[in-house]
Amino acid sequence: MTKADIVNEIAKSTGIDKADVLKTVECFMDIVKDSLAHDKNVYLRGFGSFIVKTRSQKTARNISKNTTIIIPEHKIPAFKPAKVFMEEVK
Repeated sequence: MTKADIVNEIAKSTGIDKADVLKTVECFMDIVKDSLAHDKNVYLRGFGSFIVKTRSQKTARNISKNTTIIIPEHKIPAFKPAKVFMEEVK
């Protein structure tokens, strides 16, 4: 399902104009991205959590040059679904 599909479904079920729904969905995504960029997790009860995970430093190999490189510690965004959400998907 794409963002356009989500906008269409919300507009159809609520009767709100598609342009307004699109603006709302994009604003929601911007707020989530901005929160995660500032190390603030986003919790949506009954749906899940958008969290920032820290990956530790590790050693990797560049196969083409046959050298070892060090990948520094870095942060990645992650999604952890709520138990209710997981049960529905199963």
